[in-house]
Amino acid sequence: MDTHACAEKTLISLPGHRPPSGRAAPFLPMSRAEMTALGWDACDIVLVTGDAYVDHPSFGMAIIGRLLEAQGFRVGIIAQPDWQSAEPFKALGKPKLFFGVTGGNMDSMVNRYTADRRLRHDDAYTPAGEGGRRPDRCTIVYTQRCREAFKDVPIVLGGIEASLRRIAHYDYWSDKVRRSILADAKADLLIYGNAERAVVEVANRLAAGEAPRDLESIRGVALFRRVPENYTELHADDLDSADEGAARRPGDVVIRLPAYEQVEQDKEAYARASRVLHRESNPGNARPLVQRHGDRDLWLNPPPIPLTSAEMDAVYDLPYARAPHPSYGDAKIPAWDMIKFSVTIMRGCFGGCTFCSITEHEGRIIQNRSEASILREIELIRDKTPGFTGVISDIGGPTANMYRMACKDPKIEAACRLPSCVFPDICPNLNTSHDDLIRLYRKVRETKGVKKVMVASGVRYDLAVKSPEYIKELVTHHVGGYLKIAPEHTERGPLDKMMKPGIGTYDRFKEMFDAAVKQAGKKYYLIPYFIAAHPGTTDEDMMNLALWLKKNRYRADQVQTFLPSPMATATAMYHTGVNPLRGVRHGGSDKVVTVTGLRQRRLHKAFLRYHDPDNWPLLREALKQMGRADLIGSRPDQLVPAHQPPGTGKAAGTRRPVRGTGGAQRFTTKGVPLRKT
Repeated sequence: MDTHACAEKTLISLPGHRPPSGRAAPFLPMSRAEMTALGWDACDIVLVTGDAYVDHPSFGMAIIGRLLEAQGFRVGIIAQPDWQSAEPFKALGKPKLFFGVTGGNMDSMVNRYTADRRLRHDDAYTPAGEGGRRPDRCTIVYTQRCREAFKDVPIVLGGIEASLRRIAHYDYWSDKVRRSILADAKADLLIYGNAERAVVEVANRLAAGEAPRDLESIRGVALFRRVPENYTELHADDLDSADEGAARRPGDVVIRLPAYEQVEQDKEAYARASRVLHRESNPGNARPLVQRHGDRDLWLNPPPIPLTSAEMDAVYDLPYARAPHPSYGDAKIPAWDMIKFSVTIMRGCFGGCTFCSITEHEGRIIQNRSEASILREIELIRDKTPGFTGVISDIGGPTANMYRMACKDPKIEAACRLPSCVFPDICPNLNTSHDDLIRLYRKVRETKGVKKVMVASGVRYDLAVKSPEYIKELVTHHVGGYLKIAPEHTERGPLDKMMKPGIGTYDRFKEMFDAAVKQAGKKYYLIPYFIAAHPGTTDEDMMNLALWLKKNRYRADQVQTFLPSPMATATAMYHTGVNPLRGVRHGGSDKVVTVTGLRQRRLHKAFLRYHDPDNWPLLREALKQMGRADLIGSRPDQLVPAHQPPGTGKAAGTRRPVRGTGGAQRFTTKGVPLRKT
């Protein structure tokens, strides 16, 4: 089945709410004065967001707002409101149709806290990078304030925070399983994934007089409803059964996930729910899911149908101001400064990395813009973006080099239930040609006024090695000194749990990269990224990675510790100790080594920065406990020096560990509980 053919009406053929006025608003209004200037007495829809309002297609609320505007709706924006009272939520008056609430471009907890649960003091999506301008779990808080402001106005949740919390989910910051955000926020409807199709249909049907509870047929929508009598339930909540609700049945079928109360108490039930949700993520074959929350059923429709290139072009060709709202004056918004000279050419990712949330939100079917649309945007950047010097800072998307890649057979694509197209090996049905991307790069370089085009999005190197011509093109024209690559680890244990290729693939890419660099007469270098403390990683794995780094003379300035983001497969591993990539049932689940103790997480991070004197005391003690004291010394093949040089390291000059009466105090890196916050 061709999933693109599933949509009866395309995004660009819908009739719209009212005839267009002939001109778009310079910015969607954030004040009554702006509404008056537009001749509006009220908004149809008010979007509330945790980000500053930047009218640019890299910001979700701008896309949704402009798309609804193109449908004839009057849309206002309330950006980063003071949540201490309902008054700021009344600023634009009562919306006629609904409030749309989003946390912004990032989950608010990921935005505010580090992987060690420490508070961040800055926020890239806020003027002047100021931290603290949004509350924790801001989607929930904003929804409560909208309800206080206008009790009878429907509330629709969207954005990545809602998308990744659409079912019962483990929340790292509270260290517990939370209900669906739809239940906690007490909103009427939740739209997950790329929301263009769904939000347009929701708006038009609400405008036609339907109630939110009537919108149960829209793809990408979650709401509370009873299971219709004509549906057959497949019970994935029976953990003594091996079929996991995977049987194919004719007619209307819904899969019952383990209930919130069940996944809260039973970790294998949580892993089962995660596995089934990810297996039901292909729009071509996914079935509705239902999950009990108390005395109500949470119903999730199948994921949205991917946008066609024509629809993607229409979205990105909308009349964005391509600037922050004037109310911010000259204040710098770091996220805007980062992307204002970059271009998104595609969405989605078929890599399926378990620690990443792209697939859960955007899907694994690549959605591409046409060359013409991309070139038009580059000309707009050249002509309308202040400060443009001729350098496009990035041309890519979730990855740099999946543009126009897809399954060779639409029927196979529609039937596939695998979580990745490239693990454990690249699927033979996947078209890995880089020809379209190379041609696009060349056309962009030829655009008048463009001096340089950088590729800053992550290059998927296991795909790149299939195209020596692409690597040559990349090195010759699109690298500026360093290219960031993410092998993530060197050891098979964690790599298998990440669904990443082995380090041998990285070695092949490096050989090809270095050869292209030499041929081009450049001095460019690879910067590999690695993750510490990922599920499936042992202390020995991190030690071997540190030895690899030292052997290859890499010294990481900044390192990434695994952060269990909501709904990711690796988060399910972290919370449950069970591998949902394989069958999950009582007595038959595959166990995973997890790194949950704060001390062990710090040790794994220290191995990545083996060269930092601050880490030497911790590493020396750990190596002794691991029986690898042979790695302590000054030889090139040893990891850390035997003695702390005077004046180095945080532990320099401190007392020796206290010895108890029962013998030497042992330093253990495992089983230490995380500090609650």
